Amino acid sequence: MSTYIVFTREETLDQKELDTYFSLVAETFEGHPIKPIVAYGAQKALEGNEPEGIVIVEFPSRETALAWYDGDAYRKVREHRFLGAKYRATLVEGV
Repeated sequence: MSTYIVFTREETLDQKELDTYFSLVAETFEGHPIKPIVAYGAQKALEGNEPEGIVIVEFPSRETALAWYDGDAYRKVREHRFLGAKYRATLVEGV
């Protein structure tokens, strides 16, 4: 079953750290079956506060999503995201 990770950026804290993250994150996709679905496209909040941005990536399964997210390469790179902004990251299974 397809599984998605939804990254919701709530507040930028350090643009330099985010820029570092953005410059390195694509390298972490190598060897993983990841498919970007949404990446900071135009948005309109219909309910609640509008986030700064949203990224949605698709994986074939929960296991493959967690293998990327918890893998050594992404764990090192995501530290820049943690320093750069407040995010919510949600793993959700498709139908």
